[in-house]
Amino acid sequence: MHRTVADHMVAALRESGIRRVYGLPGDSLNGFTDALRRDGGIAWQHVRHEEAAAFAAAGEAGLTGELAVCAASCGPGNLHLINGLFDANKSRVPVLAIAAHIPRAEIGGGYFQETHPQDLFAECSVYSELVSVPEQLPRVLEIAMRTAVERRGVAVVVVPGEIFLHPAGDDDRVHVVRAAESVVRPSDSALVAAAEILNGASRVTILAGAGCQGAHDQVVALAGQLKAPVVHALRGKEYLEYDNPYTVGLTGLLGFSSGYRAMEHCDALLMLGTDFPYRQFYPEGVPVIQVDIRGENIGRRTPVDVPLVGTVRDTVAALSPLLKAKTDTDHLDTMTAHYARARRRLDALASPGHDRGPLHPQFVVAKMDEIAAQDAVFCVDVGGPTVWASRYLTMNGKRRILGSYNHGTMANALPQALGAQASHPGRQVVTLSGDGGLAMLLGELLTLRQQELPVKVVVLNNGALSFVELEMKAAGIVNYGTELINPDFAGMARSAGLHGERVERPSELERALRAAFAHDGPALVDVQVARHELSMPPKLELAQIKGFTLYATRTILSGRGDEIVELARTNLRDLRTE
Repeated sequence: MHRTVADHMVAALRESGIRRVYGLPGDSLNGFTDALRRDGGIAWQHVRHEEAAAFAAAGEAGLTGELAVCAASCGPGNLHLINGLFDANKSRVPVLAIAAHIPRAEIGGGYFQETHPQDLFAECSVYSELVSVPEQLPRVLEIAMRTAVERRGVAVVVVPGEIFLHPAGDDDRVHVVRAAESVVRPSDSALVAAAEILNGASRVTILAGAGCQGAHDQVVALAGQLKAPVVHALRGKEYLEYDNPYTVGLTGLLGFSSGYRAMEHCDALLMLGTDFPYRQFYPEGVPVIQVDIRGENIGRRTPVDVPLVGTVRDTVAALSPLLKAKTDTDHLDTMTAHYARARRRLDALASPGHDRGPLHPQFVVAKMDEIAAQDAVFCVDVGGPTVWASRYLTMNGKRRILGSYNHGTMANALPQALGAQASHPGRQVVTLSGDGGLAMLLGELLTLRQQELPVKVVVLNNGALSFVELEMKAAGIVNYGTELINPDFAGMARSAGLHGERVERPSELERALRAAFAHDGPALVDVQVARHELSMPPKLELAQIKGFTLYATRTILSGRGDEIVELARTNLRDLRTE
């Protein structure tokens, strides 16, 4: 058989380090999947929904830092990729999406399943291009891969189905695409300007994020030099929380009061690799220095006095020699003591209480944290699971935590776990899934079984979209339209060939988790948790207090006073830990 354009694509992917492609087949994609079969060097990771394929690729790229690939057929097939691709692009992970298209001659004629993918994906990608002729494909593929890797985002190559089957040209050269190594740091004059502010301040606070990956030791040393408490954004948790005597936890809606206070009381703020979005948590009237590899991100959230474009690692290395070591530790001591108190209060809420259900989610996640492997990968759904993971999962430099932190979509945890486990077959991968998130892409439990991926799925089952309910409460709105009538998820898992456990009382939790985690294959633990558990932010606005009062009044007046009683009963412990 003659060598096809698809054969050239597969060879280029394989030589560039790609070992698997996530997707769901279709006729317009047949030329590509058949080339994968013939080559034999890249695995086809079959999923049940294309959205899961994009999330799985993002999960792999998020763990490895290297390019991952998903593919889908024309029209509705590749359209399903879009939510996962939005998430990957906002998370700045390199993903290549191969989007098959209708026949070239039919484009523009309203053909069956016709869409315009290069336009549809433009908003969720750093590169999106239609291949119009076969000769164009090798170069477009190389540009797409290079752009995804260097700009850390999604690249989409749209290919009409017949082009995959076209004979390849005479030039068999395959261009290998790997990330280039570079040193990126600000100019000397910019560093001097930053040093002047930091040397003149007496209460410096560091706000650090995902851009600190690979720079843990440098950031900790800098904090010691400045005697600065380190507040981390959620995506910075896994890189900065461990082995850091200067940490004061998170800020923001999910954070600790100590993180909020450390920023509120500083007289200079140093932002390292973070684009933390919530402007109401930034201090006012203090000089701000922001370090980011992407200059366009600087100043988007708060006015910045000194912009520093560079990697955190390279910038800190160049900045540190210009700084005077501080000796006054009052600001640091006050904030770390505040953090210790906040931490004790949160830990007190993670107790089992009386042996009756439903369970408190804090206890569930704390027990997961205790039992999980020291190098576990956690994939966390949005809403309640993200809140409890941010507060109770412990990072140690080996563990990883993936979520939909920027895009904030439901149903991310299970499909991200597909990619995490497929790319790391010997590593423990655990999801912290919401019942709503799991149900949305429930079919991917079948993918776990079919692909023999030993992911451990822990479901916080409270029969509601509970974080949406919390938002309603804060806005003074009676909960409506948020109840979920759930099946026995453990029973469904067993029917699909997974190990299934159901937990209704605190005394049942540890045995169920240990059994699931020890099982040689995929497993699911369905935990019945309290619906009305409150996750209090570090700062309560007056509008939130008024809104919550209005919610309670309206709920009672609507004849649902039992909901208020259950809310009070569930959260009475909060008052006891003050």
